[in-house]
Amino acid sequence: MVPIRPFGTGGDDVARKLLEMRSITKEFPGVKALDNVNMTVEEGEIHALVGENGAGKTTLMNVLSGVHPYGTYSGDILVDGKECRFQSITDSERLGIVIIHQELALVPYLSIGENMFLGNEQEHRGIINWNQTYQKAEEYMGMVGLKEDPRTLIKNIGLGKQQLIEIAKALAKNVRLLILDEPTSSLNEKDAQNILDLLLTLQREKGITSIIISHKLNEISYCADRITILRDGTTVETLDKRLDEVTEARIIRGMVGREMTERYPHRPDTVRREVALEVRNWTVFHELYTERKVVDNVSFKVHKGEVVGIYGLIGSGRTELAMSIFGQAYGIKTSGTLIKDGEILDITSIPEAIAANMSYVTEDRKEYGLVLGNSIMHNITLPRMDYVATRGRIDPDLERNVANHYREALDIKAPNVEQYVGNLSGGNQQKVLLGKWIYSKPDILLMDEPTRGVDVGAKYEIYQIINDLVQQGKAILFISSELPEILGMCDRIYVMNEGRIIAEFPRAEATQEGIMNCIMQESRGEIGA
Repeated sequence: MVPIRPFGTGGDDVARKLLEMRSITKEFPGVKALDNVNMTVEEGEIHALVGENGAGKTTLMNVLSGVHPYGTYSGDILVDGKECRFQSITDSERLGIVIIHQELALVPYLSIGENMFLGNEQEHRGIINWNQTYQKAEEYMGMVGLKEDPRTLIKNIGLGKQQLIEIAKALAKNVRLLILDEPTSSLNEKDAQNILDLLLTLQREKGITSIIISHKLNEISYCADRITILRDGTTVETLDKRLDEVTEARIIRGMVGREMTERYPHRPDTVRREVALEVRNWTVFHELYTERKVVDNVSFKVHKGEVVGIYGLIGSGRTELAMSIFGQAYGIKTSGTLIKDGEILDITSIPEAIAANMSYVTEDRKEYGLVLGNSIMHNITLPRMDYVATRGRIDPDLERNVANHYREALDIKAPNVEQYVGNLSGGNQQKVLLGKWIYSKPDILLMDEPTRGVDVGAKYEIYQIINDLVQQGKAILFISSELPEILGMCDRIYVMNEGRIIAEFPRAEATQEGIMNCIMQESRGEIGA
């Protein structure tokens, strides 16, 4: 934990309140998302907002930023001691309150400069001054340490740089209070660290106040001055590093309402001798840059009752490997051999992969995993609708019974299975995604970032689900960007770098230092030299 930095007025003076949210209550059909929530943010601080999925964090920030306009909630918002009744995001931005959502609001086929001033155009009498646009874009990019041509298209830069552009975009709006919703959930460790260090720099040098929502408690401990904890739509407490002993265990207790003595549930040895899936000499080429290998001659095995981890930095080819195995959902010119239960498979489509009792839990549930505008019930039964059909027709009672079974078994928090998935919290959406693929009755589950954007309590529940599956003899390929998660959940670990498997570690020999050293040596060309 880094030393506590002074904020606000400094010294022994009372820090000035920039923001007060009093008795905020917000309801959606069938759900009370916020129930009399109170929160105070002091000027110049980094304030963390934490809680389990569904606790109301994002809803509270959407109320603050005008996404949910005045009149759709009850309670008061005060900025600089004056009551505010925001009807839109534009209203809050006029006071310097800028929100950066978890799903970045950038247009891929517009340039950095165009995105940065979209809705805030540098114009005179209706005519955009492009020289001024790109000059100012470069100026604000410099403030966040980003060296790119402002004419570069967004689609041509990585997620870490896109997050920096969102912050530069906020600076261009004269931000006083910056709200970041899961800003590092899709970033590697290096890019995540850059974002956190930038927030500290903006706090120290420009006095910018930030509210950060994150499930990564190590990041909260690193950068936050105070921490407000929500649980079930209500305020539990606010911890102050200046006054309280703040540990991850203390935060978790507030979030889940109980002590969590272990992050990863114990799993007895369930690995069997039978090989469930063997991949031999698997090679995949990029879909656009057709001469570039994204998976290069990869071979590995997964046994029944085993969790096998794939770890590598972003761009190592982990996701491309899993998607290409699952019915060649990614890539071209795929070659190699898939062997399931001792028999060679020839799978060239996703329906064929599902029919072969394989499943793929995607890292991007909203884009590729779920139909957000449809119900829990229809999402769960989608992969194998034949299981709830009689003579070619869906049996609605059977479908509802199946969906209710998984809602109860996975503890999906929703009033009924007719609830739209898009209205659920991230953790409950992830459980629907898991339920969907468990329902398809797979022998092999390819899980790509199965706990991304999920709080510690929901993570533990997902880990228990995984343990239950392997005890049934299922084989799981587990991909994660979080090394502690890989070490805590996997029986064996393969390390990927630049499309190749460069090392294999049994669980007893795997350490964070050993795995990262392996990647760094490979990147320098030392392994095998």
